[in-house]
Amino acid sequence: MKVVIINQARMTSTRLPAKVMKLVLGKPLLEYQIERLKRVKLADQIVVATTINDTDQPIIDLCDRLSIPYYRGSEDDVLARYHGAAIAHQADIVVRVTSDCPIIDPHVIDQAIQFYIDAYPNYDYVSNCSIRTYPRGMDTEVFSFSALDKAFHQATAQPDREHVTTFISRQSNRCKLGQVNYFENYSNHRWTVDTPEDFELIRRIIETLYFLKPEFSLEDCLELLSQNPEWRIINNHIEQKQYGE
Repeated sequence: MKVVIINQARMTSTRLPAKVMKLVLGKPLLEYQIERLKRVKLADQIVVATTINDTDQPIIDLCDRLSIPYYRGSEDDVLARYHGAAIAHQADIVVRVTSDCPIIDPHVIDQAIQFYIDAYPNYDYVSNCSIRTYPRGMDTEVFSFSALDKAFHQATAQPDREHVTTFISRQSNRCKLGQVNYFENYSNHRWTVDTPEDFELIRRIIETLYFLKPEFSLEDCLELLSQNPEWRIINNHIEQKQYGE
């Protein structure tokens, strides 16, 4: 079975436009994330799913520079964008991540994929964020192309077209859903980028850890924040939008 990570990214995010291309140490956040996605051992391919808008050309240019495949589709119908990307790259298993998670830990992604594979075919959809125990920013969803295809053809409500997996995750009577939990509840940590405050925290984490250990882990971040507890105040008041891109 071919495992394809599909990472949705666009420049027109509402609260922090062009956030995926904001620079830290001279490198855009999306490039840091792609570096980390390349270290996922159980994935066969990475695809960036962006839009047909001219404003997303910087994302295309980055993908070309990094030799990362991309797929261009609808800005609003993200479900169709994912479906098109999955077909174009012959995915049997889709791993969904979003570009607002630049320090996502590849080991966390591998754990979710391994959970799905070990249980196959017991689950159609597995996530580590339906019930939160991981820090926000480690969000990973793994699901079959079959589940994605059914959602693409059956989902009609705009929120389901925009948020890709909401239709699947609500079909507990028809889809078999699985959950991956961290050993302890760290869901009160926010390591996603949606606002200037979020960016400030992520900037500090990357600038502190990257030169010491470019492949820094979730645990390295937890340790850093335990040493600098005041950093968590930077963005702990931010309310999460329902889904990010």
